[in-house]
Amino acid sequence: MGLGALEKRLGHTFGDQELLRRAMCHRSWVAESNDHLSNERLEFLGDAVLGWVIADLVFDRYGDLAEGALTDLRKSVVNAKALAEVAAELHIGEHLLLGRGEDAANGREKVSILSDAMEAVLGAVYIDGGVGAAFALIERLFGHRLESAITMLDRLDYKSALQEVLAQQSKPSPDYVVRSTGPDHDKTFFAKVLVAKQLLGQGQGRSKKAAEQAAASAAFSALTDD
Repeated sequence: MGLGALEKRLGHTFGDQELLRRAMCHRSWVAESNDHLSNERLEFLGDAVLGWVIADLVFDRYGDLAEGALTDLRKSVVNAKALAEVAAELHIGEHLLLGRGEDAANGREKVSILSDAMEAVLGAVYIDGGVGAAFALIERLFGHRLESAITMLDRLDYKSALQEVLAQQSKPSPDYVVRSTGPDHDKTFFAKVLVAKQLLGQGQGRSKKAAEQAAASAAFSALTDD
């Protein structure tokens, strides 16, 4: 399938069309074809560019927020789930070059493959059009997501978010182990979140609920930050 339609949806016409094609090349395709390079290097670059642009936007737009809130706001956009959603909106799955096995296993709908391809596209735009083109594209694709997230910042429920991601990845539900230290009037709680008896995250807080949320946030990041 030609990439002209994807270029139009991106709003960027590539001077080097090969860059966009390379962004569509999954490693499973490279293993079964004459292509020698997958989209992994572009993905690496795109991840860094996305992180920088979102950090810049968050810092500029929401300068009154504390560091922890800025971090939470960035996480709401810079994660595999959000990237895959944007990729789906752009119909990137239709253009992916996949190996036969990955294609047969619904690889065009997998969160990990879509999110990686989305980052690769951002890396390709950065190389092809420079800083300005990459910044403008990311702001257009992700800016409104920041606006939506800021309205829910004080209600972010990482326990629910973690449960959702685990379900999407066909993993079992998490278990929380909590302990506390200190006198009754000044306790500090420490929580661990385990998935299939494996430690996935830990955190602390002034209440059992806060500690569990902190642990769930760490686990969520471990599963979604690539």
